[in-house]
Amino acid sequence: MKKMAAFAIFLFILTLAPSLQAASSENDASIPVARPTSVIHNFSAEAWMEKACAGVMNRETCVASLQEHHDGGSRHTPASILTAAMRSTLKEARSAIDTMTKFTALSFSYREQVAVEDCKELLDFSVSELAWSLAEMNMVRARAAGVAQQQQQLQGEPILESSEGNLKAWLSAALSNQDTCLEGFEGTDRHVEKFIRGSLKQVTQLIGNVLALYTELHTMPFRGTPSTRDHRPVPVMTHSSPEFPDWMVQSDRKAVRSNPRDMRIDAVVALDGSGHFRTIGDAVDRAPPHSIRRYVIFIKKGIYRENIDLKKKKTNIMLVGEGIGQTIVTGNRNFMQGWTTFRTATFAVSGKGFIARDITFRNTAGPANHQAVALRVDSDQSAFYRCSMEGYQDTLYAHSLRQFYRECEIYGTIDYIFGNGAAVFQNCKIHTRVPLPMQKVTITAQGRKSPHQSTGFSIQDSFVYATQPTFLGRPWKEYSRTVFMNTYMSGSVQPRGWLEWFGNFGLGTLWYGEYKNYGPGASLSGRVKWPGYHIIKDAATARFFTVGQFIDGGSWLPATGVKFTTGLSN
Repeated sequence: MKKMAAFAIFLFILTLAPSLQAASSENDASIPVARPTSVIHNFSAEAWMEKACAGVMNRETCVASLQEHHDGGSRHTPASILTAAMRSTLKEARSAIDTMTKFTALSFSYREQVAVEDCKELLDFSVSELAWSLAEMNMVRARAAGVAQQQQQLQGEPILESSEGNLKAWLSAALSNQDTCLEGFEGTDRHVEKFIRGSLKQVTQLIGNVLALYTELHTMPFRGTPSTRDHRPVPVMTHSSPEFPDWMVQSDRKAVRSNPRDMRIDAVVALDGSGHFRTIGDAVDRAPPHSIRRYVIFIKKGIYRENIDLKKKKTNIMLVGEGIGQTIVTGNRNFMQGWTTFRTATFAVSGKGFIARDITFRNTAGPANHQAVALRVDSDQSAFYRCSMEGYQDTLYAHSLRQFYRECEIYGTIDYIFGNGAAVFQNCKIHTRVPLPMQKVTITAQGRKSPHQSTGFSIQDSFVYATQPTFLGRPWKEYSRTVFMNTYMSGSVQPRGWLEWFGNFGLGTLWYGEYKNYGPGASLSGRVKWPGYHIIKDAATARFFTVGQFIDGGSWLPATGVKFTTGLSN
């Protein structure tokens, strides 16, 4: 089957903080605080190059590529090797896209053709995410050099801030895209997949190595639990509103709160011809590419029967409808028609900074047609406010990057909130539907494949209205991470709470948690006893999974040192 950080952190380019200390939570969840590390002091260029090239097909060629892309002259540092590794990996990813292009001219089945096109787009996502990461690292290193020069006169050590949340989010997404590519070949004879898998193996390994090196440079990783930065004291943001993620700027918050008549509207969509466009797709196509300011499209009430793919060049787009059940985008693409899961989405968005308000996203394919996505999200720093996602299997594909959902309604049967994004759901209503006979209703299937990825699902202050026997989630990938906090659970939530994927897969490496949930289905007495399942008893652990920390809101703000609220209700 297809199944497939927080307050600003210091990057120490020439030296790391001398000491950090470890601790565990009340429930032995191995939640770390800071602990000692000596990455720089024990640094060996040869060892780091070995790590950067671990698992690749030709180590000598890989090391030679690192030397080719190294810009530190004869002086190697962890940062310079990491930067060289990013450059080398970016080159390899672009080469893989060229390889994919050669497949386009060949004759395949329809599903294989779609899967190959998916792979090209997904690799293009990875190229962008690696390029963003490289640009950020170059900026940080340039700033570090300036700080070092200034502090040399003061005999001090250079310390500077780095947007770790950005890099971890982007590298985490880049690592997962290749898996999605390969999952698209489900239902084929796998011959094409074998060639594709071979061309992707090197890219996937290199990205994984870069992410591991970056994690080692900044923090000492832990098994399946939040990283060391997550237990620093967090100040209160004086201008924050609990309604919205802390990274959302005031102008966007005002726009989301306001009525359509009160906000600046750039385009109007109306089925009856009373707007600028009759279809949402046409309005999106005419929106400016790479927009820096918010571009607002108002969609009048009606049922819009269209499949929309808002590409990555369409940045900072906001769609405003007239309410759930009033402005409806609907389609019925599904797996049984020959589409890949990735491509079944009624609405897909990959442009950065997307916001949607008061809209229903729907897939009407029904349970018999299996995978059928209503909404797929690959938009970094995206927000959905008072929206409804309606489907059956695989309703909401929170595929990658940082996402926020507020007062949304989500309907489905099997794994209907799935993917490998870093997503927080606040004050949302989660509904079940009737599955096929013998199917078990599972709300989440989170796809974290590496302990270094900053991904996971956090469902907070929400409501699980289960009318069928329901499980909170199951581990799609080995390091699957999901928590429910301060959430109401109806009586149909099963006493075990969580369901295996198959056998013991992931049960010791996943990180599932529950914190102060309530309602007839929230009793913890019968919950699973897996090594990776945790009854969260301390607020410090729970706080990691809130907006301020889990999706790294503070690091996205335009000015450094911005305060923010953690968002724990109790």
